Amino acid sequence: MTEPRDDATRRHVLCARPEGLKRMAYREWGQAHSAPDPALPPVLCVHGLSRNSHDFDRLGATLAEAGGRHVLAPDVLGRGDSDWLADPSGYQVPAYVGDMMALIARAGTDHVDWVGTSMGGLIAMVIAASPLSPIRRLVLNDVGPFVPKAALARIAESATAPDPTFASLADAEAHYRQIHADFGPMTDADWDAFTHHSTVRRAEDGGWRRHQDPAIGDPMKGVEPADMDLWALWDLIRCPVLVLRGARSDLLLAETAAEMTRRGPPCTVHEVPDVGHAPMFTTAALNRIVADFLAG
Repeated sequence: MTEPRDDATRRHVLCARPEGLKRMAYREWGQAHSAPDPALPPVLCVHGLSRNSHDFDRLGATLAEAGGRHVLAPDVLGRGDSDWLADPSGYQVPAYVGDMMALIARAGTDHVDWVGTSMGGLIAMVIAASPLSPIRRLVLNDVGPFVPKAALARIAESATAPDPTFASLADAEAHYRQIHADFGPMTDADWDAFTHHSTVRRAEDGGWRRHQDPAIGDPMKGVEPADMDLWALWDLIRCPVLVLRGARSDLLLAETAAEMTRRGPPCTVHEVPDVGHAPMFTTAALNRIVADFLAG
């Protein structure tokens, strides 16, 4: 396997938590503007529960190079290059909201566009529902205001499972190709980058482990799964929304996506064929759809 190319600039911002200040790493494409154009604000790209900023490698480069956008993609605390928490109860959406507001402040603007996958979309919905929301346009990647308990139970089982260890990168790639098949058709090069660059890290014993705190799923332990209903929150959002839905998704049901177009904010749904939860930004076609929506 070869080391994938990484054109992003790496930085960090300090987030205030009850246990003290924590460094949240983020990756950046494009240039910050001294006088931001309100029609082209910075773009925040926020990943899902067990992922990190590398999920936006291609989208970030596309938005910066083709659209002239300033793009910031954080490793949410506990993932990637960010600090881990001593108290895993802090690995929850309400706490992440404060972390993201720190990053928005770092961007030096009152308005941002947002691309959020799964958990990253839930964080965005909480912020977007506020009367003081800084979100101008919002892309929700395979998440919405209703999530059935069966999907939440599946995610909780995965997030709380023992941290796997792999003897080699090839073993890790074979494992993730199997358990993440619903991410959709990806090339061998895509899977190479996915595994080598964003999913595993070298462990002290010489093997490979997931590039995240094994405790990120602890808040889910012992919690009886139930449907998540955030329709009241959805109805408060006012910014335009693009929803990307994997055609095979068990988390964002087709009927939920349809209802999102009938109530709440102005909403358009794009269904991605041959994908479950959640579509990856590995194709030029999907990235162009996102770029065109954010360009307004």
